Amino acid sequence: MRRLCALLGEEHIGESITVQGWVHNCRDHGGVIFIDLRDRSGQLQVVANPEFSETFTIAEKCRSEFVIEVRGKLSARPEGTINLDLPTGKIELLADDIEILNESQALPFQMDSTEIGEPTRLKYRYLDLRRPVMQRAIRLRHQIVSSLRRYLEDRDFTEIETPILTRSTPEGARDYLVPSRNSQGHFFALPQSPQLFKQLLMVSGFERYYQIARCFRDEDLRADRQPEFTQLDMEMSFMEESEIMELCEHMIRSLFKTVLDVDLPEPFPKLSYQESLLRFGTDRPDLRIGLELTELTDVMKAVEFKVFANPANNPDGRVAALAVSNGSNITRSQIDGYAEFVAKYGAGGLAYIKINDISQGREGLQSPILKFLPDDVLTEIITRTGVQSGDVLFFGADTRMVVNDSLAALRTKIAMDLGLVDANTLWRPLWVVDFPLVEWDADQKRWHSLHHPFTAPQCEYLDSLNSYPGAVLSRAYDLVLNGTEIGGGSVRIHRPELQQQIFDLLGIGPEDAEQKFGFLLESFKYGAPPHGGIAFGLDRLVAMICGVDSIRDVIAFPKTQRASCILTEAPGLVDRAQLNELGLRTKTNQ
Repeated sequence: MRRLCALLGEEHIGESITVQGWVHNCRDHGGVIFIDLRDRSGQLQVVANPEFSETFTIAEKCRSEFVIEVRGKLSARPEGTINLDLPTGKIELLADDIEILNESQALPFQMDSTEIGEPTRLKYRYLDLRRPVMQRAIRLRHQIVSSLRRYLEDRDFTEIETPILTRSTPEGARDYLVPSRNSQGHFFALPQSPQLFKQLLMVSGFERYYQIARCFRDEDLRADRQPEFTQLDMEMSFMEESEIMELCEHMIRSLFKTVLDVDLPEPFPKLSYQESLLRFGTDRPDLRIGLELTELTDVMKAVEFKVFANPANNPDGRVAALAVSNGSNITRSQIDGYAEFVAKYGAGGLAYIKINDISQGREGLQSPILKFLPDDVLTEIITRTGVQSGDVLFFGADTRMVVNDSLAALRTKIAMDLGLVDANTLWRPLWVVDFPLVEWDADQKRWHSLHHPFTAPQCEYLDSLNSYPGAVLSRAYDLVLNGTEIGGGSVRIHRPELQQQIFDLLGIGPEDAEQKFGFLLESFKYGAPPHGGIAFGLDRLVAMICGVDSIRDVIAFPKTQRASCILTEAPGLVDRAQLNELGLRTKTNQ
């Protein structure tokens, strides 16, 4: 009977053991061959002695990644050969018999290499997944999913699958379309989320639903995006947003305790959307970073320096400062580099003031912009920011969006560069709440949902929907961890008349609404309960827990940034007969 390598210990010494696995490496030490055998549990040292000539001859043929079976007696390692870095470092298997189950060609990369190009890793993904680091990541993903499932099932949630082939609905990104053979000229869409179906399940009376859901979006990719991704999808009836947040908070706290033995804070802090933008420039701040923005718009309205005055007097403008403690030793070349960095976010420049000696007033400050700022303004800047000698101030002055985006990014970059991320607090979660329901799209001249059109407005704003839509707050909530949004949701609209009112506000008329969402609106007429939900980006959450930068490192078979699979060479061409069957022609196949 086969035993797992790393589950053997000193208590098994003297037993006859059979193990199977991959040859991690072979070493010939003075006529004795040592084989590090690897299976899913870990490694075990196998020893082939020349007195067993037939076994020794087979051991000589073994190479890296050969699949072998070894039978022998487990023994204690001789004194001086113990390896405490391995769980099996005190034992070894003395081989009586070795059988080569399958050979391996020379590998395209070494299993223990840390310098493997990603294209090579993805082309030979089945080999990449053998590496211990990838084995740990995929098994940790399984552990995380199992923990979440157990938590929800213990609380009477029902796991329900929703369709993969559905209809195209506007959800903010391009759909992946699937042509129908039976209804030529018509298309299915792969779901961007199970949003509509999980609301229908609430109408169906299941009350507590969850799903480890596969979702698809045809969008430009980056390290934390994939064309197909996985989310933990949840929906609950008869629960207020505070109850949903409390349940999810406890679930995440339980997950971290189970998987990492980490105690997250209780309760998670909460920030309003507006306060988060004001203090950090973003609605997903990393609270491990102590740097905050200081509002200076009102201070700059009367200055003659137009770089500050113009945005300060623009209703959509903002002037803010980022104070960096002990940052006055930042060189001019570094400042120029930061200016280039914020330019990526639309900033036209990066003004600064170095606080060399605060006791000397203006004379103790260093900056090209000092001559444009009167003494009373400088005094107010120093008072508000609370800077001390040795600090530096960086300024953002532009539209509110540009200032927020650029200073939020600069805040994170400077913290990383200067080691200002709190190393003693590994995890800082928070809820961001009180989002605006809608935002004005100046290009399209219409309102659009900040989350999605099924998000309910806060009850006290119902009378303001038509008169002051930009001031209406929603019943939405996002969970942020270390500067990354890991989950977001809301209480939904469950009354058809309110849903149509929101559609009207968004420029979706009754006919459009009927065409795109008619089945959902129809269901609301038959006793739809109050309900709300949330979705967690599972790939992103697993990547954070694993400590990797890219979600591709926690997905077994991911796509490249061009949404292609190097392993299978997908997407690929199909022959004309298949296209004819679907009633399709391509530009290259007409």
